[in-house]
Amino acid sequence: MAALLRRPKAVIFDMDGLLIESEKHYRDSFLAASDEGGHGMAVEVYQRVCGSPWDVITKTIRTEYGQDFPMDTFRDAWLRHLAISMADGVALKDGVLDILDLLDDLGLPRAIATSSGHESVNRHLGPFDVLRRFDHILARGDYAEPKPSPLPYLTAARRLGIDPRDCVALEDSYHGVQSAWSAGTQTIMVPDVAPATDEMREKCVAICDNLFDVADLIRNA
Repeated sequence: MAALLRRPKAVIFDMDGLLIESEKHYRDSFLAASDEGGHGMAVEVYQRVCGSPWDVITKTIRTEYGQDFPMDTFRDAWLRHLAISMADGVALKDGVLDILDLLDDLGLPRAIATSSGHESVNRHLGPFDVLRRFDHILARGDYAEPKPSPLPYLTAARRLGIDPRDCVALEDSYHGVQSAWSAGTQTIMVPDVAPATDEMREKCVAICDNLFDVADLIRNA
């Protein structure tokens, strides 16, 4: 079984696809918008952009489908399908409460570093009464550059007052892993809609199936 390089002093969480079951909604709505517009996008396109801000998604799609790709129309369709899909809310990922309980027991501080906005964080996590269990929440606008830049994780570590090397970062997306790894954290990938690749394995100290396995790694560090 994989092991952490050193005992962590803090844990930094992504949100979408890691704490909440949202990425499946984003993926399915993305593909529905593609079908609606006749764009014929494969799921691998979404896997490459999941967890990314809109400017990164735009650049990726236009690089692959041409600079004249109708991004505004596509985005409107995507958001329309997404609103319908998420109308009843999203579920909390299995193991979230367990790993937060463990961090409480160990006295480890924790933060969220997400590409989503604060309104999205409050809407999706607020109903589960878990926001109070994080020391800091960093969302879009709280750092100068989005993932895959290291700044989201560097900013979160600075807010926590912990050296990034002593932080464990939990991610499910390729750009998120790149962000956490380049910040110098001990990065763990918990794949959701995008499977682990050889590149991800090289940048992560572990690939875990779920947050229960992550909790075991932290407990045994």
